[in-house]
Amino acid sequence: MEEIFSTLIDSFIDNEVGIASNFLSASLAKHLKENLIALYSSKLMQNAGTGNKTEIVHNKLVRGDVIYWLDRSHNNAYENEFFDLMDEFVIYLNRTCFAGIKGYEFHYTLYEEGSFYKKHIDQFQENGSRAYSMIMYLNTDWQISDGGELCIYHRKGIQNIPPINGRSVFFKSTELAHEVLITLKPRMSITGWLKI
Repeated sequence: MEEIFSTLIDSFIDNEVGIASNFLSASLAKHLKENLIALYSSKLMQNAGTGNKTEIVHNKLVRGDVIYWLDRSHNNAYENEFFDLMDEFVIYLNRTCFAGIKGYEFHYTLYEEGSFYKKHIDQFQENGSRAYSMIMYLNTDWQISDGGELCIYHRKGIQNIPPINGRSVFFKSTELAHEVLITLKPRMSITGWLKI
């Protein structure tokens, strides 16, 4: 895994956005996607909002995804396997980059057909604990014509990243505005933040 971790970090250093294929193994991505679909089918996923837990705003004209937080207390084997992977990555990141990461939070994310998330920054104004944003995609057979790209606004221009299965994206939560473009079919991921 260290080779994949290194690819993610090196590409982040080169371009402010780290990208690595197969950060999630095919098997783990498959099982997490199955979890997500089961949660969605059981209507356990909730409309996502903007703002913090005390001042959350739900507006589908800004953000249209549904989410469900991962937690070790669920005692789900695949969520725990994911957390074990994240623990490995945090140890590697702290050891090689002195990042000072002390925790993380992640949720399942599903964008239904026709939904999107307008341009935003991932950091709360009154809480600076989110250091890095990470997205791991769970979309097999994704085509460019399906839309749903992650659009990142660099100082030098725009970077569009298709949400291809197993791919991970990593960037500073405080620095890069980004949006999710309209998706033309259901778009699934694990999304979260490494925290200081």
